[in-house]
Amino acid sequence: MGLLARLRKEWFIIGIVLVILSAKLQPSVGVKGGPLKPEITIAYFAVSLIFFNSGLSLKTEELRSALLHVRLHLFVQSFTLVFFPLAIWLLLQFLALTAIDQWLLKGLQTVSCMPPPVSSAVILTKAVGGNEAAAIFNSAFGSFLGIVVTPLLLLLFLGSSSSVPFTSIFSQLFMTVVVPLILGQVCRSFLRAFLDRRKPPFGAISSAVLLMIIYTTFCDTFSNPNIELDPTSLLLVVLIIFSIQVSFMLLTFAFSTRSGSGFSPADTVAIIFCSTHKSLTLGIPMLKIVFEGYEHLSLISVPLLIYHPAQILLGSILVPTIRSWMMSRQKGIKLSNLQPV
Repeated sequence: MGLLARLRKEWFIIGIVLVILSAKLQPSVGVKGGPLKPEITIAYFAVSLIFFNSGLSLKTEELRSALLHVRLHLFVQSFTLVFFPLAIWLLLQFLALTAIDQWLLKGLQTVSCMPPPVSSAVILTKAVGGNEAAAIFNSAFGSFLGIVVTPLLLLLFLGSSSSVPFTSIFSQLFMTVVVPLILGQVCRSFLRAFLDRRKPPFGAISSAVLLMIIYTTFCDTFSNPNIELDPTSLLLVVLIIFSIQVSFMLLTFAFSTRSGSGFSPADTVAIIFCSTHKSLTLGIPMLKIVFEGYEHLSLISVPLLIYHPAQILLGSILVPTIRSWMMSRQKGIKLSNLQPV
């Protein structure tokens, strides 16, 4: 793959680096009350656009075939929104005794509270040849659950309700997340033929808007002289994130392949990716809403910004290995079914 093709493929990760550097060089542009007016353009219009775009692109008809696989759905959603946050909370009780920046640790907890992404888990499941329908359903269903569950988890583990009214959070979430999603689905019902024919770049649109949100978030940070990011803490958080991902992928693999689990090899692939991936597209806007006004918002956001590219990188590296395992298991199952009883 040539350099240009590689840059085109990784444009979003490169974009994250560039907008953070831009925020560092000229933070006054994107701060609250600045020329971009992020308290209006980002808090309402940009966030609403992301979720309208999600509603417009979500093919609900593709989810029906996976709807009845209840056991798989329960496993994924329970692992993602119950086990994951509790396990990280226990881990942070030990990490709190270290010298790692406390706001980065709070950021790790926010990562654990996020729903699965609509894109990366599905893309990697498809690349391996796993149960794509189950991945689509759980990513979409988890995103809808996350609208309600994620703010509750954030309030439970981080106690932001002390400075942000609970009613205010959910009213803003409803207006900027739920309503645009519903409007997107309604519009899709009228524009389905056009959308299927033209195939607009929904993912690129959401990613571009997300870069704007990341930019203004870091403008707020860099304009505050009291905030400093400790490089040692940052490096340790990166190592912790990779360790969490590898450990949880192994854990979901062990549970879904144990005797009597009832999951096929293709199901296991969907479970591994959907249970361990976390949404940046949903996460950053939600953090912006729940922690609006926090001077440490961008530090809290850093682990999620690391987790997203890390999960894609790690998943991409493991695709050939997981595909080889799945094919060998499927071949073994077919051979055993052909043997005479």
